[in-house]
Amino acid sequence: MLQTLFTPSRRQYIALAGVGSVVILALAFGFQYIGGLAPCAMCLWQRWPHAIAIGLSAIGLAFPRAIVAVAGAITMLVNTGLGIYHTGVERDWWEGPQSCTGGGGDLGSMSVEDLLNPEVGTGIVLCDEVAWEMFGLSMASYNALACLGLAVIWIMAARRR
Repeated sequence: MLQTLFTPSRRQYIALAGVGSVVILALAFGFQYIGGLAPCAMCLWQRWPHAIAIGLSAIGLAFPRAIVAVAGAITMLVNTGLGIYHTGVERDWWEGPQSCTGGGGDLGSMSVEDLLNPEVGTGIVLCDEVAWEMFGLSMASYNALACLGLAVIWIMAARRR
């Protein structure tokens, strides 16, 4: 009896992982709409796995199967990889996509007038520039760490009988 009180069920782990993704997305939208920090393209990429994980957690709450938890873990591991990749681009460890690092692509195809136009230019956010950091880590780094933690929770859900 006492052990079941302290041993979460698969459904509880799935709920915790889903709430984690909801919180992370809420923070991202808060930084964007309240804090005024527009996301770059890679930031937007990192939001999609959280949206998928939220959907998986809804499915997992209705049908708490191991396969749903495994899918959630894979989703968060992919997002961990995206966060690490984005961190590497920000830290100049490797090059990022040309479309959002200022090396060509979308920025290179813009006219000088568009780049100087305050209505157009304010929407440009480069992926290789850190918009916000705390304790030396950027939002991409924190997302990678959080996603790794959420992947562990999903794996624990998958292992639960």
